[in-house]
Amino acid sequence: MNSKQIDRTGPERNNLVQFRSNTNEISKLPRQLKVNCISGLDSISEGSQLVSGKTSDELSLDVEDLDIPWSDLVLKERIGAGSFGTVHRADWHGSDVAVKILMEQDFHAEHFKEFLREVAIMKRLRHPNIVLFMGAVTQPPNLSIVTEYLSRGSLYRLLHKSGAREVLDERRRLSMAYDVAKGMNYLHKRNPPIVHRDLKSPNLLVDKKYTVKVVSHWQCSQNFDHFVEQFEINRLLMSILHDEVANFSTVCDFGLSRLKANTFLSSKSAAGTPEWMAPEVLCDEPSNEKSDVYSFGVILWELATLQQPWSNLNPAQVAAAVGFKGKRLEIPRDLNPQVVALIESCWANEPWKRPSFSSVMESLRSLIKPPTPQPGLAGMTLLA
Repeated sequence: MNSKQIDRTGPERNNLVQFRSNTNEISKLPRQLKVNCISGLDSISEGSQLVSGKTSDELSLDVEDLDIPWSDLVLKERIGAGSFGTVHRADWHGSDVAVKILMEQDFHAEHFKEFLREVAIMKRLRHPNIVLFMGAVTQPPNLSIVTEYLSRGSLYRLLHKSGAREVLDERRRLSMAYDVAKGMNYLHKRNPPIVHRDLKSPNLLVDKKYTVKVVSHWQCSQNFDHFVEQFEINRLLMSILHDEVANFSTVCDFGLSRLKANTFLSSKSAAGTPEWMAPEVLCDEPSNEKSDVYSFGVILWELATLQQPWSNLNPAQVAAAVGFKGKRLEIPRDLNPQVVALIESCWANEPWKRPSFSSVMESLRSLIKPPTPQPGLAGMTLLA
């Protein structure tokens, strides 16, 4: 069955023309290169023994299992677009999937190796609160990521559309926060831990039963740009930040996820959106998984208030307020004190003072299911 043809005109056509110079280079890459991407080795010899007692042929089969032929996908409506390319709903052997098609297909061998390596990492992530990675189209001109399709879209969209309070009652919103914490706890408990570094409500997807799933940062559509250009939001901000800090007296009202090494992650390759970013990331200081906890605090604030974070400030002003002035979002007085305490703990200025996601889960469990229910007393909610 043939897939729907993509209309590549205008800028898309320009990118298509650009990729052709390297198409042969990528298509001729040996199968052994894919093995290297999985094993992390720079080079291997034919038939050599690799990690876990697997031969190169066995690992080749592992990598081939990741590949989805473009012809197997039947594209339906477009559900998203950006400078990275387009996202389509699609049918894959009778399953509803989301296909994120890279606009830029002009990969050199090293970029292609990185693409395959990260595809392999995605396949190993299996959790009910992580968006399920199905596979990838690894042949230009259709390099794509294929994931499960979640019908309700992003948490951001749900929270900030008209009538959200009626659809999403307090208990459901607490359960959504718990879903996020479970997914993030899974990532942080990996060995080595995986730091998301772009945790925000637009990167959380919701299924038909209102279960929330974390979009692995490799799957985030805007981050496909990484394979083409290392975009650093700090560079955009820092050029004007000194003026913003000097003039900012009061608050009136994107790289890839990385496996955490033995040292702190450098935020110089940070990806993210200022409204959800931790102060140490905004200040271009060393960061670790506790930066994700700060971002979760902003998401919990969104769930509790149904407001958009820092809606009255531009990105540079947010960076100045949070990163350099120590400001935080205003918390309404009518919120449950336990919810307030959890949000504030996630926003601690010193990262080491922020709770782990295991601790966050415990706090949320006590809110969703009180340990000692009393007759006639309603369970704890977001509001006091």
